[in-house]
Amino acid sequence: MTRRPESAARSYGKVFDDIAAEYDRHRPAYPDELVEQACQVAGIRRGDHVLEVGCGSGQLTRSLLARGLRVTALEPGPSLIALARQNLAGAGEVEFVTSRFEDAPLPRGQFQAVFCASAFHWIDPEVSWQKAADALVPGGTLALVTYCGISEPGTNPDQEATLAAIRTVAPDAADNWPVYRDLGATLAGMEQRRGNVSQVWAWLGSHDIERDYAGRLFGDVQVAVVPKLVEQTADEVNAVLRTMSFYSRLSPGQRQALERECEAIYERLGRPIRASTIAALVTARTRTAWSHQRAPV
Repeated sequence: MTRRPESAARSYGKVFDDIAAEYDRHRPAYPDELVEQACQVAGIRRGDHVLEVGCGSGQLTRSLLARGLRVTALEPGPSLIALARQNLAGAGEVEFVTSRFEDAPLPRGQFQAVFCASAFHWIDPEVSWQKAADALVPGGTLALVTYCGISEPGTNPDQEATLAAIRTVAPDAADNWPVYRDLGATLAGMEQRRGNVSQVWAWLGSHDIERDYAGRLFGDVQVAVVPKLVEQTADEVNAVLRTMSFYSRLSPGQRQALERECEAIYERLGRPIRASTIAALVTARTRTAWSHQRAPV
């Protein structure tokens, strides 16, 4: 599992807030079909109130507003949340709250669903699963979405070359890089762990966030993925790397060296650098409603 330094975990808002415009420009949006599936699993409709944790510049928020949902969007970075306000002006009913999830004074049992895109692993796992469950109505849905790399024969050489470049310049970052598995192994591992949503999410992203208590809070874990082949120039690869948390810890010399390594890969290949990824959705429902359903009338 990838273990984040405590200093990085506690300052995740600043890491991405310092590069808000670049993050907004270069990070991919999330597939609409996964957002739609999450809404169907949650049984939410126009006018329902949902919480988004770590809204960033508003990519997922836009999809939620397009479905007529009322969104409370938390984001610890003031520059990111200002950008989200700008991006989503007039898009729908959204309340922005500048706060870390751990610190936000949220009402209990208020939201039909809690959404989080590529941010849940930054939250203290001693808090995250419990607080999400507390914020949901009985039987409410936690919906987590992210991108992750997978292993495929056609793209493995390119992905290995890129990781080798990172290892050359920043071996600590490479040592903590998420594990690339083939799609079958990725899905099988999630299926084996469906009894505890935190284990599913930890397996998917190689994050140290699994907690036994999460399995007592959530059940009915479901998984959906959308595979995607990414082809990028060296400039595009470097632009994405600049938006990753490890990049903020590199010295100016390391950053220049890494960008030169990626340029060398691109020149050596004579074509775009390829990577196999999936956009993944994991949903889970609070167990409270199930006990209500089993109770005698």
